[in-house]
Amino acid sequence: MDDQHAPVPDPSAATTASLTTPLTAELLRGALDLERTEHGLLPHRLPARARAQYADGQLAMAQAQPSGVRLVFRTRATVVELDALRTKMAYVGAPPRPDGVYDLLVDGRLAARAGVTGGNVRTVDMTTGSVETRPGPVGTVRFGDLPDRPKDVEIWLPYNELTELVALRTDAPVEPVPHGSRPVWLHHGSSVSHGSDADSPSTTWPALAASLGGVDLVNLGFGGSALLDPFVARAMRDTPADLISLKIGINLVNHDLMRLRAFTPAVHGFLDTIREGHPTAPLLVVSSVLCPIHEGTPGPTVPDFSTLAEGRLRFRAAGDPAERAAGKLTLNVIREELVRIVKQRSAEDPNLHYLDGRELYGEADSAELPLPDQLHPDAATHHRMGGRFAERVFGPAGPFSR
Repeated sequence: MDDQHAPVPDPSAATTASLTTPLTAELLRGALDLERTEHGLLPHRLPARARAQYADGQLAMAQAQPSGVRLVFRTRATVVELDALRTKMAYVGAPPRPDGVYDLLVDGRLAARAGVTGGNVRTVDMTTGSVETRPGPVGTVRFGDLPDRPKDVEIWLPYNELTELVALRTDAPVEPVPHGSRPVWLHHGSSVSHGSDADSPSTTWPALAASLGGVDLVNLGFGGSALLDPFVARAMRDTPADLISLKIGINLVNHDLMRLRAFTPAVHGFLDTIREGHPTAPLLVVSSVLCPIHEGTPGPTVPDFSTLAEGRLRFRAAGDPAERAAGKLTLNVIREELVRIVKQRSAEDPNLHYLDGRELYGEADSAELPLPDQLHPDAATHHRMGGRFAERVFGPAGPFSR
């Protein structure tokens, strides 16, 4: 490692975390692939074969942001330090993005929350598509005063920053936590599932629902990239899972990606592929939560730069409702077709289910907690959605009940 990226010690606190544990796949949950870099270990949420099939910058960034990825280990350490090199996103003319947050859980309960300094900054100009990266140093996130007893520790990585894991230090030995004690829930969705504007990585709605449902989460929520890509379906097919959900809708409208003629076969194909690897697992199709700008208006979705002077970035629908007659997709059109597809398929697949996303966030919620940028929920909405999903899906009458 060169001097530019060497960890900078915190002079305000003498470290007692003198034991270094190699960072390996045994200690990580929620990642489908691990890449060795010049600095350390970079978690990916898509395997290398999938990433190689389409070199899209948005998807490449989203799948490398470790939403739902966490270090999990057993220790009696009272001090834990993690060296990490972050890559933070910035957008020309837009308000600064919030810093990423690390959540530390002890025996399943949130015990501490911290951030890391330094790191790279990747700046995107949304008007030209240009990207510039400014390198920065590795930082250290430190958790102290942990209970002096054997315990399970989880460090949830920031959902909104690329995170290269450099070194793990503790003041007592670390051992992996065996897999298999809880069912694995595999979920795919858009930026709403990725985390959008949640407070922290363990309080995105899927993370909250997983905690309430007592399951291990593998979150394939990719901001701007839930597009029925066949390589995502194959990744889901090949990932061990007990429960599977698929949230479909908003990104297809955002990108104005396809017409109804292509949408229906694409959904069938995606479900067919998942069923090749998981023929009988409970499989839940979830439509979009309420998004007023696209309920009856097609995409594309475009930035509304008129609000930048107020320090806010908002979005608007640039399509024409009249274009629905030509097969353009809106959220209402997608919901109606998903209901039809699931009803048709469930006649032969009794473990296939449907949930209207407006049960998680609907008209009344929009009046109380409007989407701040017209597209993404805020932190309070993530809490509401996570609780409702757990109740409706993991509850006694839900498709994932056990």
